[in-house]
Amino acid sequence: MYHNILVPIAFEAERDVSGSLKLARLLATSDARITLLHVVEHIPAYAISYLPPEYMIEMRKGLQAELDAKAAELPNAKGVLIEGHAGRSILDWAEVNKPDLIIVASHRPGMQDLLLGSTAAKIVRHAPCAVHVVR
Repeated sequence: MYHNILVPIAFEAERDVSGSLKLARLLATSDARITLLHVVEHIPAYAISYLPPEYMIEMRKGLQAELDAKAAELPNAKGVLIEGHAGRSILDWAEVNKPDLIIVASHRPGMQDLLLGSTAAKIVRHAPCAVHVVR
């Protein structure tokens, strides 16, 4: 049983987070803290100039609302939104906040993952705690 669980969340159509949330509920102690973390990737400067000024503010509000809704499904859970590169930012957050378990979803790896590495693979290799991969 774990006391401080981190669940990185990706809001992509093909990603189903229900398995990660069920596992977090199953592995959490009764007083566990569960953090649902979403990383907003940086938009390149050349692209951001084409977006309306309020786009980033509204996007962040929408993402936070989605995280909060998912966190409401679990006891003592909260949603956290950060910016950066997914793999590195998740590991940096874990280093500071000291979870004792990271539950990360993974897709079936393809050739690009063998050459570049996926977020889940990076977390498995470098996490400072136990990692459970859900597929």
